[in-house]
Amino acid sequence: MPALVHPRTRRTRRRPQRDVPAPPRPAGDKKQVALRLGAGLVLIWGVITLLGLLLTHVIGPGPLHRADLGVDKFFAAHRSRVWNDVTYVGTNIAQTETVIGITIVAVALLRWRLGRWYEAGVLVTTIVGELVIFLCVTLVVHRPRPPVHRLDVAPETSSFPSGHTAAATALYGCLIVLLIWLSRPRARPAVRAAVAVLACLPVVVGLSRLYRGMHYPSDVICGALTGGLWLLVVTTTLMRRQPAGRPRRLLGAAAARPRAGILRR
Repeated sequence: MPALVHPRTRRTRRRPQRDVPAPPRPAGDKKQVALRLGAGLVLIWGVITLLGLLLTHVIGPGPLHRADLGVDKFFAAHRSRVWNDVTYVGTNIAQTETVIGITIVAVALLRWRLGRWYEAGVLVTTIVGELVIFLCVTLVVHRPRPPVHRLDVAPETSSFPSGHTAAATALYGCLIVLLIWLSRPRARPAVRAAVAVLACLPVVVGLSRLYRGMHYPSDVICGALTGGLWLLVVTTTLMRRQPAGRPRRLLGAAAARPRAGILRR
């Protein structure tokens, strides 16, 4: 006699199943993860602070400072209305409000798409950690802004390092890592295009800050170093792959359940 399928089971089968990647694993238990992140944060703060003190107290007004200032003077002497507008957009894609807004949207999308908070937590950890390092560095290193006409209102924090560049590197770099991690093989061309665009954004932000007279080139370089090093610490601590032998992708919960409701006689 043919099998009888319960109507509720038939409706469940028609629902599309999500192809969800298996979650990454952290590098140890909660204590080990906290120690790795804390040690990485302190180490990066120490390195960037040391670089800032070298620039402001050891190297001083020498050839490096003149080269630094020469870049700012070059941009200030070659400004135009078009580039003023372009760099205004470039600097605003790393404004605090923009970073917070993109983070909130990305967190919501990750939670909706994956049905878990882990990857969203990775993004939040990246953004919060970068901000903590930046603020702690500016408490020690006090570097005035370049002596050129500035197109933006200078915030109260030090010129060193570039907070906009650090935030852009951390945010858009983390989005690149998550995008590659979650991408499907058939979506690789679109992923490559998205990665290329995201990778350009920190460069656009850094150049925009230089053009608008807000930072020295060394500020921008150390800002990118701050965001990049912290992103490296976070991803190597929280985004490890599952051990070999485990499937990278898991089908939706419906696919894992036994076929209930099938009665055979």
